[in-house]
Order: sequence, then C-alpha cells, then structure tokens
Amino acid sequence: MARGLILVPERRELFAAMSVADNLELGGFQRAMRGERGWRSTLDEIYERFPRLAERREQLAGTLSGGERQMLAMGRALMGKPKLLMLDEPSLGLAPLMVREIFNIVAELRSTGVSILLVEQNARAALQISDYGYVLETGELALEGPSAELAANPRVAATYLGRKAVAA
Repeated sequence: MARGLILVPERRELFAAMSVADNLELGGFQRAMRGERGWRSTLDEIYERFPRLAERREQLAGTLSGGERQMLAMGRALMGKPKLLMLDEPSLGLAPLMVREIFNIVAELRSTGVSILLVEQNARAALQISDYGYVLETGELALEGPSAELAANPRVAATYLGRKAVAA
C-alpha cells in the first residue's frame, strides 16, 4: 500500500462485524498515519461513486449482498489512492446485472487514470474494458496482445468467448 499498489482480493476480505463506513476508513488508514491532510474527503468521493454504500454506511459489512461487498472492497481500496489497483476476479459469484455494474465501475476508474491490473475469467467483459490482455492456459502464457486483437482472435473467440471460429 505504501508504494501505491492495492489489491482487492478474490474473497474481498472485509471486516464483516464492522460497518461499511468503518471498513472504508480502514482503507485510508495508511494515508492518515502519514499525516496526509484531507484523506477523509475521499470518503465523499467513494460514496458518490458507490451510492449504495452511502445508503448502507452504518450497516455491517457482513450483511451486504455479494455485489455490495465487492463495491465495498473496491471502495476500501480506493481510499488508499492507489497508483495501481489490482482486482482479482471482481465478478466472481455475482449476478449478471451486478457483473455489468462492477465492470462499468472498473471502466470508469480506468478513465480517471487509475492503472488497473485485472485478473478475470469473464474474458468477454475483461477484453471490453481493457487495453491489453494476457491469456493463460494451465498456468502458462498462451497469448497476449491488445484487447481488441485478442477479442478478434478466432482461437480466443472459440475457446473463451463462446463464438465459433471464423474460417480465414
């Protein structure tokens, strides 16, 4: 965190017995310890980006839905003002509507200049919002390249995107 690298882990790792607000404040703890002025004002930015969290600020994190937990985990990470935000499977276990919302949020974050390293099995969604991609097969790098090229690659389309390969 001190070097600007912040991970949102696959399981979100929230403090379930603490409120939404307390979880978010913990995300800004390092900034507070460094004596950074205005770190609390980042809370307003988080609540603006994630209105559901604002509505539930006093609710215990453990009582949130899966999508709300993912938003809280992302919000907590953003409280640290990351240079690089690492997201591990942000869509895991979420309903399709919530997956769409989470990826819209990731795309918005990307447009603000936050660098994002996204590890995601939902290849279609990941390639739509990314600049560059890596395809791993059994732990080995199989392909890499600009996301648009990977999405158009017949092998990627057939294997990961559920489309039939087009004959050349």
